[in-house]
Amino acid sequence: TSLDGLDLCHVVFELKERWTFEIVASECIGYDEHWRSHLRGAHLLAANELDALSDAFGIYTGEQVNAFLAKTGLERPELVCSHGHTVFHEPAKRYTLQIGNGELIARTTDITTVSDFRSLDVQLGGQGAPLVPIGDELLFPEYAACLNLGGFSNISYKEEAERRAFDVCPVNIVLNPLANALGLEYDKGGAVARTGAVNEALLQRLNALAIYEGTKRPSLAREWLETTFMPLVDASSVPIESKLRTLVEHAAMQIARVINQKAPGGKVLATGGGVKNDLLMERMRALSTAEIVIPKEQTVDFKEALIFAFLGVLRMRNRINVLRSVTGAERDSSSGVVHSPS
Repeated sequence: TSLDGLDLCHVVFELKERWTFEIVASECIGYDEHWRSHLRGAHLLAANELDALSDAFGIYTGEQVNAFLAKTGLERPELVCSHGHTVFHEPAKRYTLQIGNGELIARTTDITTVSDFRSLDVQLGGQGAPLVPIGDELLFPEYAACLNLGGFSNISYKEEAERRAFDVCPVNIVLNPLANALGLEYDKGGAVARTGAVNEALLQRLNALAIYEGTKRPSLAREWLETTFMPLVDASSVPIESKLRTLVEHAAMQIARVINQKAPGGKVLATGGGVKNDLLMERMRALSTAEIVIPKEQTVDFKEALIFAFLGVLRMRNRINVLRSVTGAERDSSSGVVHSPS
């Protein structure tokens, strides 16, 4: 959703008393303007055009995997696990679409590929998100909660012996476009937001959104952002710098509120691009009672890629990789479509 690029992560998993992992190499392939514009406008395409884009993106993904392996000199892995790019996500209509044809990834790389991790859960009545919590449960069990600050922020935690998780609020998906309007790729460290002032009227409108009050939160997606959230931001006449500052404050308040409810005084693992926004982290820590831990940079940047690799490993073993306690589906599932290169 943030359109920052294609994350590639070469990881080795081992299962003894518990699952462990080692990230051997990683890279983010930044999208050029061709891919950024095509992916940004994908939801406006006709069905045949969208199919063609999915095929092209699958081939592109496979080519980037091949180039990554050639550059790093690593052995070809047993498995490629691809999330793809989300175009539509409307679980209430039992529909979600991530493009990047998995069969073409398998053919391009000559490696067995697992893709389409969300559809089965949505068909089972779930939100199809978040999917990362199974990785939080099995790879990071020492934390009271795991927080991801990506396009949207989401949190997972243990409650009544079950893993729970939900999307919290928008982060980079709203901050980055405002920075783009100022000619910046993103607001590095929150430096531009620091020059603005919190607009209390806008902050109150955002905090009052109904989605933050329900006990059962739906998955957040672009559709909700465009119809509900961004109209409030766009209607405000304050300078962009102050919009950035207000959105940072809004995110910090919503995230800290959830942390204080679900992991009060505990250790919270924070990853995702948003942890590099120093202002956001300062405000979250000021408002939260938890110890917010930022791991080494490679885990910060590639935790989602790492866990989607793990989802693929679990799928190949026919183990549960999507939790009904998190998504609200009828049952747990082993999700993902397996594509053989032959």
